[in-house]
Amino acid sequence: MSLSSFRRGTALLRPLLLASALAAVAGIAEARKAEQPGNFDFYVLALSWSPSYCISEGERANRQQCGTSRPYSFIVHGLWPQRESGYPTYCASREPDRVPNRLVDDLRDLMPSAGLIGHQWRKHGSCTGASQEEYFRLLRKARERVKVPEVFDNVEKPIMATPESIEEAFRKANPQLPGDAIAVTCGKRMMREVRICLSEELDFRSCREVDRKDCRLDKVLLPPTRGR
Repeated sequence: MSLSSFRRGTALLRPLLLASALAAVAGIAEARKAEQPGNFDFYVLALSWSPSYCISEGERANRQQCGTSRPYSFIVHGLWPQRESGYPTYCASREPDRVPNRLVDDLRDLMPSAGLIGHQWRKHGSCTGASQEEYFRLLRKARERVKVPEVFDNVEKPIMATPESIEEAFRKANPQLPGDAIAVTCGKRMMREVRICLSEELDFRSCREVDRKDCRLDKVLLPPTRGR
């Protein structure tokens, strides 16, 4: 192919690419209009095992979370409004898309990545009907509601465990937690998250659809915490 032919082909593609990009943006905007903030039944608190994320994502992993000497173990992935079937995302909101630095700084002990904080607000927080301050205040209360078992503190060596034993440890640490209110997720044979269902008042509650998404592996790996 000659250079001139290549340039003509590229010029023809540009309008198509632009149209595709505009259609995608319009589609997201329409989806956001269709979702009504506050239309949900309960919350899911997602606790991510940070070492699994850092290993799985490798060079693509967030540096604020993985490129640090701080040994993160469980971090808050998010607090998600959930329906009995499905969940809302990217709702229209009067709040700005960007989370101000003062709120980001207040959350770094729970969520070390500014990008994660912003993404969670836009995708999930916007659907609660709360302001940014109210949503992140609720997120902190939800995290305080759940006691993480001591066995997951200071993990210095890799652990192989069954998903059932991980859930059992959480239930022992949180006696009011029903067996169908928690799910362990996995990927690349590693434990990725523990998801716990909470009512709007932040009481533990059953959630069959979430529970059905439990990891099906016999055993999962928990890599040790980083930065040691």
